[in-house]
Amino acid sequence: MSAALAILWKDLVTEWRSRDRAVAMGVFAFLVVIVLHFAVPAGPPDAVRRMAPGLLWVAYVFAAVLGLNRAFALELENEALSGLALAPADRGFVFLGKAAANLVILGAVQAATALFFALAFGVDLRAVAAPLALVVALGSLGLCSIGTLFSAVSVRTRYREVMLPLLLLPLLVPVLLGAVEASTALLETGELPRGPLQLLGVTDAVFLIVSFVGFEFVLDE
Repeated sequence: MSAALAILWKDLVTEWRSRDRAVAMGVFAFLVVIVLHFAVPAGPPDAVRRMAPGLLWVAYVFAAVLGLNRAFALELENEALSGLALAPADRGFVFLGKAAANLVILGAVQAATALFFALAFGVDLRAVAAPLALVVALGSLGLCSIGTLFSAVSVRTRYREVMLPLLLLPLLVPVLLGAVEASTALLETGELPRGPLQLLGVTDAVFLIVSFVGFEFVLDE
């Protein structure tokens, strides 16, 4: 666990000093929201409210893929990836540290994106901010878990910017189904549905276990 905390601290301190990944993710998410704002036809507030969760998660996923593509870039550029593989700790804890750092950075970007999205689309999220944050956290946990694993897989490939979305997006279907359905029900009724939360919980658990175990073999390749 100390290895996971050390890697988490290292990634967060590095990101705080440069802020290149968080800024790039935030700007990209804002641009996606602007494009969606002009692409969605004007309609009654209820129609916009029904579409809002899906549109918000589109921005989240695009920003996450952009950030995950850079998750191991620093180690690759400095030839430090072999150092992670030789760390005197279970490689699953190396994965946990990287995934936790990705989750924290993505969470900060998501909070800013949600605020900008609410202003752009005129959707008041204040009344459901706490339960919506829970849904976003559960969705982001699954996204960052499997995304960190495939980021390590794709970082050594020639076309890693293309490879990661091809590997990641098909597996995000259950995460997006649960997150969008839960967010939609929350905005319409103000209550969290049990089914989508269970789907998110099970998917997160499966992705975490598979990634924790599979990371051992990914660093060997």
